[in-house]
Amino acid sequence: MRKTTTVVVGAGHAGLAMSRCLSERSIDHVVLERGEVANSWRTERWDSLRLLTPNWQSRLPGFGYQGDDPDGYRTVPETIDFIADYARVIDAPVRTRTRVTALRRNGAGYYVETDQGDWHCRTAVMATGACNIPRVPAAADGLPASVASLTPMQYRNPAQLDEGGVLVVGASATGTQIAYEIQRSGRPVTLAAGEHIRAPRVYRGRDIEWWMDAAGVLDERYDEIEDIDRARKVPSLQLAGSPERRTLDLNALSDVGVKIVGRLAGIQDGKAQFSGSLRNVCALSDLKMNRLLDLIDEWASENGLDGEVEPPQRFEPTRVEDDPPLGMSLSDGRIRTIIWATGFKPDYSWLEVPVLDRKGRIKHDGGVVESPGLYLMGLQFLRRRKSALIDGAGDDARDLSDHLVASLADRKVLAEA
Repeated sequence: MRKTTTVVVGAGHAGLAMSRCLSERSIDHVVLERGEVANSWRTERWDSLRLLTPNWQSRLPGFGYQGDDPDGYRTVPETIDFIADYARVIDAPVRTRTRVTALRRNGAGYYVETDQGDWHCRTAVMATGACNIPRVPAAADGLPASVASLTPMQYRNPAQLDEGGVLVVGASATGTQIAYEIQRSGRPVTLAAGEHIRAPRVYRGRDIEWWMDAAGVLDERYDEIEDIDRARKVPSLQLAGSPERRTLDLNALSDVGVKIVGRLAGIQDGKAQFSGSLRNVCALSDLKMNRLLDLIDEWASENGLDGEVEPPQRFEPTRVEDDPPLGMSLSDGRIRTIIWATGFKPDYSWLEVPVLDRKGRIKHDGGVVESPGLYLMGLQFLRRRKSALIDGAGDDARDLSDHLVASLADRKVLAEA
């Protein structure tokens, strides 16, 4: 059995950021990756996807964007190259093609079992991300056999779909992007929209991410939020990283012919049932967007930017039909495919430490897990609002690696006492 101080599970941007911080603190460690570096980007993304954040915002410890298009948005191949380049630049001790099959307590440390041999470590960092398993609602069990069912992990491009209508369930960033692409391919799309957050791609002449970064929105800490559980469940902004810097909200989808209906409430007897709350859901989304724009305007004024940027603006409310349909047949041949853009959850099937709550979520305090020496990276709002972004991994890794070093020192003192 091999030994090291820390095992990091996962060689995506979060695991590599932690690796860099551990190296800076002279902590010997290994990074175990089930596939290749940036494996999820290599195997679980659709072809046309681009990062939702501009290139300048891809900042990792000791590494950042070096190109001539800081306001562009990386494609999937470019993102893979960026993360792989980072692993090489920091000389991360990555062991690829090494799947972790179990992690359990072992005395004062942890035992990590893999298909390429086992490890013993004093501390461990889980950096496998939050998007391992698609969340598909139980309603999918009622889907007629004539309708194909795909998750965003399985979807690649419209050409793989049967000709005919498509129902996309979920109106956050993933659902809106996929619905737009499929509608543009000539297949009629219906989008079932539940809770979502509308946002302009560009506001007052600058990317919305620039404003949230500059105004400190993305740096809000988990211990400053009244209801952090609720904040961690907030859907992603309706953003797309297109070369045209296009805003992709429900109005933009309606403009290209996508039919907007309410949240999918169930499937019964071959018929999809939709909630009647679409108007209220859209009004709440508009309200949240305008609150964000109010905050940005206030910050711009306080910091003397009003004369340097475009004037404030507000956008047309989300357009909703007077009587959106509450049902749709799935057995008459008009709908041939459903895509479940209904979110993801982590995969902790390999974790044998009793730190999960009754809903299967890891119990932690800003990434410090309720088991001494065990840490978490890469989840939504882990320590900051930006935690799940590439740009958020560095600050979280610095905080947690500091905690890890202090924990090792405390345990050493106790052992010597």
